[in-house]
Amino acid sequence: MTPQTMFLHRRQVLTATGALALGGLARAQQPPAGGAGYEPQRGQSGKDVIWIPSPDALVNRMLRMAQLTPKDYVIDLGSGDGKIVIAAALEGAQGLGIEYNPDLVELSRRRAQQAGVAGRARFEKADIFESDFSRADVITMYLLPQLNLRLRHHILALKPGTRVVSHEFRMGRWRPDETARIAAASVHLWLVPANAGGDWTLSFPQGGQTVSVPMSLRQSFQMLDGNARFPDFEAQLREARVAGTQVSFGFTDALGHLRRFSGRLADDALTGSVYDFSAGGARAPFSARRTGAAPPLDGAAPAPESEAEPLGTE
Repeated sequence: MTPQTMFLHRRQVLTATGALALGGLARAQQPPAGGAGYEPQRGQSGKDVIWIPSPDALVNRMLRMAQLTPKDYVIDLGSGDGKIVIAAALEGAQGLGIEYNPDLVELSRRRAQQAGVAGRARFEKADIFESDFSRADVITMYLLPQLNLRLRHHILALKPGTRVVSHEFRMGRWRPDETARIAAASVHLWLVPANAGGDWTLSFPQGGQTVSVPMSLRQSFQMLDGNARFPDFEAQLREARVAGTQVSFGFTDALGHLRRFSGRLADDALTGSVYDFSAGGARAPFSARRTGAAPPLDGAAPAPESEAEPLGTE
């Protein structure tokens, strides 16, 4: 086995680097299409990638990282043999697999029926780039970096807090919120962030009274930076980020107290708790109101393919 072959086997993927207009995995070549005994062949060639199933342990880790619950609706992009959607359905969730290969769609439906979850695991033959997956609470995928990038702006437009889990490949500048390694494979998790950017008025208790200060937030994917402006100084925010609708940041106030803010964003209002670590972690409520329009979220526009990391990078 050559080093290149070993590398591709470790990554469990081969690319077909032509046009990337359609999603999904390969059409099987043997046995004849539509047969009840159809089974996909590991490594069979397809339009964009070859078909390689995700190991059971990795599927389990994907669902654990997504914090799957029976209330969730899972959409698997390029669902192959249906393994992930069926696994989610066995845990009580509802799921949809979007797959371009009609033979794999029929195979997935048969396997869901055999597993007793056909009522919760649905599969459709469709192009992932033309599909609506706005209903999803959890998105799963095992595609390629270029395909992930083509989907990124659609994923960032989903409701904040949607969990996105990818077997192996990332999404350019949008860095994962969590990564796990299982043997030679990786699993990456992202939480779709709310848009917290813009100008705000922040109100919180300080020295026995409520003070209000202007605050500016600049957001790149889930990462924030910005400042709070007091009469005599400007405090740069620290440890600022967005996790779904949860926004957190900190700074040292006019009294020299280190404060940590954690709140939930709804439209142009942010409410939550502020912790005063210079007073033993005392907690009090705070609020903030956005004073203008939210700027476009970084990543809202289609991504250039140049952002895709080459195979083999971590």
